[in-house]
Amino acid sequence: MTDTWLPPREYIATLPQNTAYACLYFTDRAGRPLQLRAAYESEPWQSPGGNMDPGETPWETAVRECREETGIVFDGEPRLLGFHFAAPRGEEWPSNHMGVIFDGGVLTDRQIAGIVLDPAEHSAYRVASLAEWEREMTPASFARLARIDEARRTGTVAYMETGSFA
Repeated sequence: MTDTWLPPREYIATLPQNTAYACLYFTDRAGRPLQLRAAYESEPWQSPGGNMDPGETPWETAVRECREETGIVFDGEPRLLGFHFAAPRGEEWPSNHMGVIFDGGVLTDRQIAGIVLDPAEHSAYRVASLAEWEREMTPASFARLARIDEARRTGTVAYMETGSFA
């Protein structure tokens, strides 16, 4: 850190670079989490959401991405379930990656059946118990899913740090 004043643009250039995502966590009436199968990610299952666009808030991102990825127009109020921080992974992903996870609530069977995926982004969707997701996901991804589920059930907010966002 310097004692010399810098104009905001120059000062910001000295700070760590970050990317950010936001998503909505949904379950069915039985409490089983909804996940989308990514068409291009190394982590195949994820909640509806994506990276923030310039000038967008995390809440706006979560709602927009949910609509784009599932066709669900979410009009509920923002309720924070978790914050996720992942450290850079060298050349593979050279910046911090931060995520904000909001509660999307409970979907009816009809809403789930009405999901329309963007095939460029996702190839399938599924609701499954946590025990089933544990067999389908990497340990890190499942740990985040389980923490978010616990946060919803207990009315708390999960803070999660990982060495990477994979």
